[in-house]
Amino acid sequence: MNLSFKIFISLILSVVVGLITGTEYLPFIKWWIAPIGTMFINLIKMMIVPVVFTSLVVGMTSLGDMKKLGRIGAKTLGLYLITTAVAIIIGFGVAGVSHPGIGMEMSGAVAPSVKAAPSIMEVFVAMIPANPVQSMAKADILPVIIFALFVGVGIIQVGGEKGQRLSDFFDSCAEVCYKIIAMVMEVAPIGVFALLLPVVAQNGPKVLLPLLSVIVSVAIGCVLHAVFVYSSLASVLGKMSPIRFFRGMSEAMLIAFTTCSSSATLPINMKNTEEKLGVSRDIASFVLPLGATINMDGTALYMGVCSLFIANVFGIDLTMQQMMMIVLTGTLASIGTAGVPGAGLIMLAMVLQSVGLPIEGLALVAGIDRVLDMFRTCLNITGDAAVAVVVNETEKSHTETVCD
Repeated sequence: MNLSFKIFISLILSVVVGLITGTEYLPFIKWWIAPIGTMFINLIKMMIVPVVFTSLVVGMTSLGDMKKLGRIGAKTLGLYLITTAVAIIIGFGVAGVSHPGIGMEMSGAVAPSVKAAPSIMEVFVAMIPANPVQSMAKADILPVIIFALFVGVGIIQVGGEKGQRLSDFFDSCAEVCYKIIAMVMEVAPIGVFALLLPVVAQNGPKVLLPLLSVIVSVAIGCVLHAVFVYSSLASVLGKMSPIRFFRGMSEAMLIAFTTCSSSATLPINMKNTEEKLGVSRDIASFVLPLGATINMDGTALYMGVCSLFIANVFGIDLTMQQMMMIVLTGTLASIGTAGVPGAGLIMLAMVLQSVGLPIEGLALVAGIDRVLDMFRTCLNITGDAAVAVVVNETEKSHTETVCD
């Protein structure tokens, strides 16, 4: 029995047990069961800063020699960041129409107070950490992301043996973080049960139906992003018909949908991109592995939908500035999202924390994360291939121009 199935079973058990026990055993559940859920949340919080910092540094250093890869790297990174930002906006748009979480009242729960959103200039100033260590200690995520970007670029500029040693160090640290996350995810079924049981016992059936609206919202958002954004990239910039693109990607998309892992799908994606989409091997071998590390459009869209869902559940009205902060933070944070199942929850926790939304809302989506992961991973790897097609076509045009 794999972990995702265990988490799904845990979700079902928490719902069944919660509906059976009701409020009669609520004091016992809150005293003995709920603290276990709190410990699970703390385990997730524990890894937010380390995994974001190390993964982001590794993602930047994977660009290699900036002079040699500058042109391709700039186009690839730019397209990844733009499509990721668009994905979050689409997520907000779909969630704004479907209103997931509306009517999901949490009896006995008090909506946490949210600080007034800072101005845009205050956000830009706060992005630059005066003391990176202090930012890490306080889990101020945006300054940590900016510092990690500078560290990654600095390592590339140093280069040579010294740069390689430091790059290998951060790569090792990132792998350790992934292993710790894997250990945390092993106890996720217990954590999800302990988090959801008090919620279901206290709120009853009215807590269940809104979860379906989250799944539908994410699915619709992923379809819209693939049809409009990726089709436009493939046809307009990549000079390839959308039908040929999606037909060539069908095998990799099914693997991604099944495994929920961008990394596990990478070999199939590279094979399909080269053989069925006609992308040159040197472009595919650079763009696709980089995309498996930093291009997370599906995860970004998921963060947009789930942020609005959690805000609706707790009765919090997100301001335009807060939504812009989610777009900015989510776009940069997607670079540090590991291409493994369940990593989206870590990034969602980070985004929630960056705008003051209650991180306890993770319990509401953790049980259905497997289903959401299937859609977002499928979108992630499709985006990698779309960017590879565009970069390949623009490089051919560049070569022809130089030859002329």
